[in-house]
Amino acid sequence: MVSLSSVVGDDTDLVSERPFQLLLLINVLPPLGTALLSPVLGSLVKPLGASTANIGLLLSTFTAPAIFVIPVAGVVSDRYGRRPVLIFGLLWFGLTGTAIALVSTFEAALMLRFLQGIGFAALTPIIITSLGDLYTGTKEATAQGLRFSGSGLSQTVFPLAAGVLVGMAWQYPFLLYAVAFPIAAIVYVWFEEPIEPTSDDDSPTDFREQLSDLCTLVAHRRAWSMVVARGSANLAWFGFLTYNSILIVDVLGGTPAQAGLLAALASLTYALAATQAGRIADLFDDRVYPLIASNTSMGVGLALVFLATSLAVAAIGVVLMGIGFGLVLSIYRSIITGLAPSDLRGGLVSLSEGSGRAAATMTPVLMGAAIAVTTSHLGFAVAVRTVGVAIGLLSAGTGIACLLAMSTAAPLRMDR
Repeated sequence: MVSLSSVVGDDTDLVSERPFQLLLLINVLPPLGTALLSPVLGSLVKPLGASTANIGLLLSTFTAPAIFVIPVAGVVSDRYGRRPVLIFGLLWFGLTGTAIALVSTFEAALMLRFLQGIGFAALTPIIITSLGDLYTGTKEATAQGLRFSGSGLSQTVFPLAAGVLVGMAWQYPFLLYAVAFPIAAIVYVWFEEPIEPTSDDDSPTDFREQLSDLCTLVAHRRAWSMVVARGSANLAWFGFLTYNSILIVDVLGGTPAQAGLLAALASLTYALAATQAGRIADLFDDRVYPLIASNTSMGVGLALVFLATSLAVAAIGVVLMGIGFGLVLSIYRSIITGLAPSDLRGGLVSLSEGSGRAAATMTPVLMGAAIAVTTSHLGFAVAVRTVGVAIGLLSAGTGIACLLAMSTAAPLRMDR
């Protein structure tokens, strides 16, 4: 029988620790913001009075507010603690998500999705920050990797349930968001604050000083390069998610089911790869080397997906991309949490996650515009392939450039 330690390394004792278990439990919710809707969007067009052209707004209106709210949530968590922000995020995410089952218009659903995105902003970045509060070194890298693996599994299981429920009634998938309420109750009772809040005072002067310290931190090359690198990884991932079905069905002549299998393979691959983050980080004195290799795997893998002439070749590319993506994000997050002192950690992590959400929101727009422009010159199929390859190379190239910039920067010191 295979033991957990043989899979993830020597830091498996953290799985038995209550704080880590509770953070993993909270982590069930955030991935469902987009993954739960992905298989049911087509079934929502008629009951909500939407169209096939604008139903995708249910995804973009969810991701957009997080770009601006995530940094605020991080600063608030630094001042007043992680626990109250997490509890608010769970309750708000669950309330606004389940409320969609009660509306009958597309406009109302869009508004609730926008509000639900605010709840998301108070969850994932604070979970990542809390892991940085609790653990250090390779143990923290392992914790971040296992959290990311949990996200992949959540994105695999719950969408399957949503696909079954939507066949009964279009409202039923949204009721799955109600799982947030018992999780919030558990967190309220058992989750202990991992840090001492910096202040119980609402003094504007103290708040300005905290923001000033955060700006000073982010201005350092080691910090801003990692914030940008974190965002660049999402270029590849969301480029794949956006054009996976179009590539498989319209370019390769496959079926939607095959596109779904490819997406599931990508999620499972990054989930498995993320479990190895701590072990791989422990093998190298400098994490730059595995990160450059992981970025290369991610970029080359996505390029291979878009250049594929068969589903089998695309699957190989997806595996390479998933391995790179799972390792890159897990190790990036481990590095970022270690760059900041505890009273600025939430702010820095939130800025980096905001960078990721910005990339997630803009990637479909930029790729769509590029494909529209190049189609008249290259034809649709070649345009899709060309833009897909370009986004893979841009993602990997930006990440590697940021890593080289970070590795040659002076050590980060905060004089306070």
